[in-house]
Amino acid sequence: MGKAIHFGGGNIGRGFVGEFLHEAGYEVVFVDVVDDLITSIQNTPSYEITEISEDGEKTKKITNYRALNSKSHEADVVQEIATADIVTCAVGPRVLQFIAPVIAKGLESRNVPTPLTVIACENAINATDTLRGHIEKKAKPEIINERAVFANCAIDRIVPNQPPNNGLNVRIEKYWEWVVEQTPFKEKGVAHPDVSAIHWVDKLDPYIERKLFTVNTGHATTAYYGHLAGKKTIADALHDPKIRENVHKVLDETASLIINKHGISEQEQKEYVDKIISRISNPYLEDGVERVGRAPLRKLSRNERFIGPASQLAERGLKFDALLGAIEQALRFQNVEGDEESKELAKILKEKTAEEATSELTELEKDHPLYSHVLERVRTVQQESK
Repeated sequence: MGKAIHFGGGNIGRGFVGEFLHEAGYEVVFVDVVDDLITSIQNTPSYEITEISEDGEKTKKITNYRALNSKSHEADVVQEIATADIVTCAVGPRVLQFIAPVIAKGLESRNVPTPLTVIACENAINATDTLRGHIEKKAKPEIINERAVFANCAIDRIVPNQPPNNGLNVRIEKYWEWVVEQTPFKEKGVAHPDVSAIHWVDKLDPYIERKLFTVNTGHATTAYYGHLAGKKTIADALHDPKIRENVHKVLDETASLIINKHGISEQEQKEYVDKIISRISNPYLEDGVERVGRAPLRKLSRNERFIGPASQLAERGLKFDALLGAIEQALRFQNVEGDEESKELAKILKEKTAEEATSELTELEKDHPLYSHVLERVRTVQQESK
């Protein structure tokens, strides 16, 4: 059918985006910078995706893919992009700036009549816009406008810790959601890619915020409370009545924002929250609290799952006490083995004043109605370690 370039050969790349691009008939070219991973993908003609649910397991076989290292074979990646139909990525929001230059070069080398579809599949609001911003620093505006269509998306699928020696195979939650805005395609007068897994919508904001402020906020809240309580998995944490109550209180607050801002009915949001808590309580996922809690600096940043909804609630004069409690728990996620951001968080809280740490971590303005409340929690956590 066509060719899809996917940046990020990890579990999300292979087990979510790669699966659905493959099912849509694309040849998938995985691009990464990890030598061993690229070699493994190049030398393995197929891998399996096992979808896990309480109904059992279902396994799919993935084929028709290749892999390239963008660090050592950049020219090859540029040529692949120049002749591709779609570019996706699942690399983490902070890595978007590093993949932008090679995408820019690919667009400059492009000589096909149809524009390239670019979709950043990241757990962040409007990540494709962020990626485009980085590309615009490297390519001329007329090239970008003529040769690409950029569409934001919201993704939702839990990829738990993988069994040892699983190779390229991925165990993944059965439930998924991939919502992409179709307006950019309409504006250019071109058809969007025919990927049946994608739910195309005109207005993406409600889907992005509902997902980020329910799934991601709920998941991370469980992880941080669970970590402090010595729980090993998300399911274990949610079996603790106190933790479950705290998670529900947080999601009651984010629900009030979503209902107030997006006009989603109270009943619909309640059903969505119940479904999400049921999903992340699934013991079959065997999802570790440290995996879900990792990268606390990103999770505490301005537009992310805690400060994002709490700041908007504060601006509207609505309640955000439970979110403050979750923020405090996130601040305690320090010096976790294998997580560099948790070590950096500990360093910031140790070396900076409470005001400096609050500003650096949250990027909140000092006159923002949320700032003083977060400052108080930062002080509390700093005093504990003295």
